[in-house]
Amino acid sequence: MTGILIMLLQLYSFVLLGRVLLSWFPNVDPSNPIVRFLYEATEPVLGPVRNFLQQQFPGTGPFDFSPIVVFIGITIITRVLVVVA
Repeated sequence: MTGILIMLLQLYSFVLLGRVLLSWFPNVDPSNPIVRFLYEATEPVLGPVRNFLQQQFPGTGPFDFSPIVVFIGITIITRVLVVVA
């Protein structure tokens, strides 16, 4: 069971990485099915983290640190799961 959770977290990390890489290309077609999937799969996690960061640190300007926080969270959860298993 723990192995499946770790695998799912790693898969989500790749999806999140895809979303981050897309942000480097401003002219990406938002109606593309792959782009829509990446946004729909990551926004439920990134949105609340982004809102929390904007409330706690309003001076970050146009920088979105939510993917970094989520990557760190995934890393911590994965390491805890490895130790527990």
